[in-house]
Amino acid sequence: MTPDSPSIVRLNIGGKKFCTTLDTLTQREPDSMLAAMFSGRHTVCQDPGKGYIFVDRDGEHFRHILNWLRDGVIPNLKDSDYAELIREAEYYQLLGLIEGINTASSKRKEEDETSELTRRDIIKCIQSERVKFRGVNLSGLDLSKLDLSYVDFSHASLKDVFFSRANLQCAKFRDVDAEGSIFHNATLRECEFTGANLRGALLAGANLQSANLQDACLIDCSFCGADLRSAHLQSADLTNANLEGANLEGANLKGAKLTNANLKGANLQRAYLRHVNLRETDLEGARLDGANLLGAIR
Repeated sequence: MTPDSPSIVRLNIGGKKFCTTLDTLTQREPDSMLAAMFSGRHTVCQDPGKGYIFVDRDGEHFRHILNWLRDGVIPNLKDSDYAELIREAEYYQLLGLIEGINTASSKRKEEDETSELTRRDIIKCIQSERVKFRGVNLSGLDLSKLDLSYVDFSHASLKDVFFSRANLQCAKFRDVDAEGSIFHNATLRECEFTGANLRGALLAGANLQSANLQDACLIDCSFCGADLRSAHLQSADLTNANLEGANLEGANLKGAKLTNANLKGANLQRAYLRHVNLRETDLEGARLDGANLLGAIR
């Protein structure tokens, strides 16, 4: 691979074929073996006429490695699968993935000690109507893919909870502590997060249409590709938040803090940005048609 090669990379990992980009292989873990292979400093061999680079490793787990490199999400696996994935991560020298897997495994082992309820308890509870977990400690639980719509989590401790792909439509998260929780691709339409602490939470790909995030702490949050149309973000702290490619059409950002926020390619059409300080905000490629920018600092 030379610097002039195309950015698309085709890989044959133990007989399984993958297609990715040069950026994916090199950016998240720049000190890894994969990054070194495709840095342009080394020559890699391709199958003649096929264009695939062969690596003699387990192809079953490589999709998890690619997903980690793409979005930084640790997969939800059985302990035995985690052990196999760590072996592959060690081969590719992916130190961030190894650390993330070890952290996830430890949290699962400590689940009974750190939370008052288990995943099974939650499933039993949500079979009844108008479920409330107000003030309950659910930290570290895996609640991914569950139907938790309309559940009231207000004032609960939800640190590091896995809500990936869960249905949380109209759920209430008022004043919760959900620092570091994962809402990747979750449905959060019309949810209430007023005053919530979501520092460092992952909400990439989440549907947050008309969600209420007023006064929420969203520092270091990832909203990459999230749907925030008509969301209420008044006075929310979005310092260092990543909103690249997010859809904020019609969103209300009055009084929001956007210091060092990444809004590259974001849709801010008809968004309310009056008197918002955008001076330290990355708006490269953002769409601002019809946005209310009266008094905004740019």
